[in-house]
Amino acid sequence: MPMSGLEMFSLNGQTALVTGASRGIGEALCVALACAGADIIGVARSRDSLTKVGREVEGAGRRFCALACDVGDVGSIERLFADMGEMELTPEILVNNAGMEQVSPSLDVSESLWDRIVDTNLKGAFFVARGFARSLEQSKKPGSIINLGSLTSAVGVPTATPYTSSKSGVLGMTRALASEWAEMGIRVNAIGPGYFRTALTEQFYKDEDWQKAMLARIPMGRFGRMEDLAGICVFLASAASLYVTGQIFFVDGGYLASI
Repeated sequence: MPMSGLEMFSLNGQTALVTGASRGIGEALCVALACAGADIIGVARSRDSLTKVGREVEGAGRRFCALACDVGDVGSIERLFADMGEMELTPEILVNNAGMEQVSPSLDVSESLWDRIVDTNLKGAFFVARGFARSLEQSKKPGSIINLGSLTSAVGVPTATPYTSSKSGVLGMTRALASEWAEMGIRVNAIGPGYFRTALTEQFYKDEDWQKAMLARIPMGRFGRMEDLAGICVFLASAASLYVTGQIFFVDGGYLASI
């Protein structure tokens, strides 16, 4: 029997690995996936920082496991998956959310700044995806990878060249992995959030003139709310998107459509 509409979105019996899970978008997506039925493995640089999201996931009736990893360090990523293997944790869903940003005029970008941003946002995302795919290959399970892109996956932003480069790379990586891993039963897609107020972007929102100028460019006339990302994440994680791979879904209030 085919699944009903609502059944297609259920994540009951599945486990999601979410990086950058301690706050902002990562925290919101942990809760969204838990509310859809998934148990959560939350990853951040500090396990202590995951206490709040752990309570929220457990409050939704799902199990939560907190693990520490610096996704800017490939050795740390390899230890993460080794630890998960010892714990017999094999998630079917990966949300590659961990990221960083620091604005700087391009003429002033140092090698160390470039490396910190690109190593976290792109290199780290790839090696987390690789570890996830290897674990699924061993278990013979299908899976879904959801990478966090950005508006800068599609457009250039002044003073954000390393970040824009990394998020453009995330889109290219999403398409390449989708093409390569489809035969393994792994779907790879991306979400491109528009302007959402998080710790990462707070520096922009302190400028009221920037807020007014940006709102004037967003057709829906408001900034994103965390709940605006819940539906697309659950969709991409669930059986409702079984024939969707290699795509990016911009959640931006119409920003890109209007430029």
